[in-house]
Amino acid sequence: MKLSLSIYMMLGVLWFTLASAADEPLLGSNLAGLLDYAREHNPEFAAMRYEADAAAQRVQPAAALPDPVFRTELMDITNRDMDKRPSLFPSQVGSTRYTLMQSVPWFGKLGLKREAAEAGATQAQGRTAATWAELSAQIKSAYAQYYFVAGNQKITRDQLDLVVQMEQIAQVRYANGLAAQQDAIRAQVEQTTMKAELVMLDNSKRQVEARLNALLARTMTEPLATPQRLRSLSASANLKNYTALENRIRENNPDLFMDEAGIRASEKNRDLMYKNRYPDFTLGVSPTQFGTAVREWGVMLELNIPLQQESRRSQERESEAMLAAARARKEATANRILSALTESLSGIEAAQRTEQLSSGGLLPQANVTFESALIGYQTGKVDFATLLDAARQILNAKLEVLKAQTDAQMRLAEIERLLGEEL
Repeated sequence: MKLSLSIYMMLGVLWFTLASAADEPLLGSNLAGLLDYAREHNPEFAAMRYEADAAAQRVQPAAALPDPVFRTELMDITNRDMDKRPSLFPSQVGSTRYTLMQSVPWFGKLGLKREAAEAGATQAQGRTAATWAELSAQIKSAYAQYYFVAGNQKITRDQLDLVVQMEQIAQVRYANGLAAQQDAIRAQVEQTTMKAELVMLDNSKRQVEARLNALLARTMTEPLATPQRLRSLSASANLKNYTALENRIRENNPDLFMDEAGIRASEKNRDLMYKNRYPDFTLGVSPTQFGTAVREWGVMLELNIPLQQESRRSQERESEAMLAAARARKEATANRILSALTESLSGIEAAQRTEQLSSGGLLPQANVTFESALIGYQTGKVDFATLLDAARQILNAKLEVLKAQTDAQMRLAEIERLLGEEL
């Protein structure tokens, strides 16, 4: 009885596991799964996260005082007796001076160093965000290409089946003496051409799979599920508001975020250079031991004298130039990004219009043309070349729709890369 109960429990666990696996979409079937996998496994993105963590750990040490220095001086190690053997024990020498010193930068220097380190940590966070934006854009583009190749294969196979049917019609007409044998041969040649195209598409699919696997840090030959659908462009209304997109880019773009942090770091480094006009100092306390007792106390103040003012002026001018360069770099980055945004918006609009024209006009017209040509061929009013050309028009129209959808997805991926976030 106990054995039967154990078997039932094992079967129940197995059924539950298989049901859960069936509910979970296979990797490659949708874009969201690929992005989640890449976020967890891509080594380049992981490296940038670790570097950002390392940069954050530099903030606290930047604002810390240097370690204090302890010094011991043994004075008169023969204790005024030149014939006596020297000693290194404090109680057996003339006197022992202990000095504890602490270096202290000029007022405000530690705060500037901390703020510069914070700006550096912010830059590292921006680099992490930029790495993910670039990586996700590459995955989105590769997935769109993967979908295009898979869709192209399906369209080509459907078209191949259609040409096979056309060959059968031509064979029947040839058997009845209503058409030339050349019609069937031309259909066979068309099938061979399409089979060769399928071979090329299969090669292209393997290449895209390898590219996706590389981005996901998987083995290059690991299989991926057939892509099921592209992302919806329901947010296309947001693409028409250029001002809103520009504002989002200025707020969220990782490259601009890094440049802004670079400006802050340059400002703090410039202020620090000006602070170097003033001396740093060292404070110390010095008890002196005679025999076994401390009988004297001393204090000390040490200053470095900033005499080399010309070199400091050069450092200040360098910091001003670096700050100006950081500001110019941000302006150049903004111009480049906004130019890319304009191009991508124009491209996605053109792709959407092309898809509408192809799916709403060209494809229905091609279907009507083919049906008319097929009837005409069966009744002997149209030759086989016209029928074959009509079939090719259907293929081209379907491919135009697929190309337009793929191009729109790739443009959308570029816009989201510029935004630094999902649209």
